Amino acid sequence: MLNPKKIEQIARQIQDSLPKGVKEFGGDIEKKLRMILQSQLGKLDLVNREEFDIQTQVLLRTREKLTAMEKRLSELEAKLEDKNALSADNAEKKE
Repeated sequence: MLNPKKIEQIARQIQDSLPKGVKEFGGDIEKKLRMILQSQLGKLDLVNREEFDIQTQVLLRTREKLTAMEKRLSELEAKLEDKNALSADNAEKKE
């Protein structure tokens, strides 16, 4: 959700940048600008900074877990290969 104060600030900045003749309409234009901004920004697929930071931390933890799991999988595969190699050697010796 967008901060209403930010929307008001943007509306004021837009109003301040308007030519002098247009500024005379004052509050009416600011209200309409605020409504339009709120409507259009609400349609965008945005997240706030706090939500973004939380998702970044989740992603980092997930990446760490994935790296650990990949390492563990490699170790288990190596052990399995060693075990299979020993079994193959023992089978050849019995023949």
